[in-house]
Amino acid sequence: MKLPHQKGMVIWLMGLSGAGKSTISNLFEEQLNESGFFSMQLDGDEMRKGLNYNLGFSMDDRAENIRRAAETAKIIASNGVIVTCSFITPLNAHREMAKNILGDLYFEVFIDCPIDVCEQRDVKGLYEQAHNNTLKNFTGVSSAFERPTDPDLILYTANSTVQQCCNELHDAVKNRITDHA
Repeated sequence: MKLPHQKGMVIWLMGLSGAGKSTISNLFEEQLNESGFFSMQLDGDEMRKGLNYNLGFSMDDRAENIRRAAETAKIIASNGVIVTCSFITPLNAHREMAKNILGDLYFEVFIDCPIDVCEQRDVKGLYEQAHNNTLKNFTGVSSAFERPTDPDLILYTANSTVQQCCNELHDAVKNRITDHA
């Protein structure tokens, strides 16, 4: 079934842990639903509890995590659903793979937040564990995070509210999600 008033797409939110990906995704989905759009979220933490439970944090496993997420998002978006994905997506090669899988459905959003702000927001204590070497392969500390080369949108979360970021995101995608046919 194709949803009559909207076009499917994948909004890929990526950035460091604590940058605001999931928070923005949650509020954005609420706004979409209140406006009559049907949307779904794919969150990196949730995917690792289920579909990707068997993957670790080596670069090969990170790539497979992104591949599975992109393939899942493609199936959903191809049915007219707006899918918001929240994944760290640390390397440009991972982003390129997701973009290749998703094609025209893909809209890349870099959630840009300085690592010191991410560390302040870290309610799980992950950055502290990474600095103490009790958590290995942690993105931004002991594992690489490459700044994206050409995102469709950059949201600066250190000095913007979640609402401001969601408004900016909505403005950026509104013409892509509405089916004017």
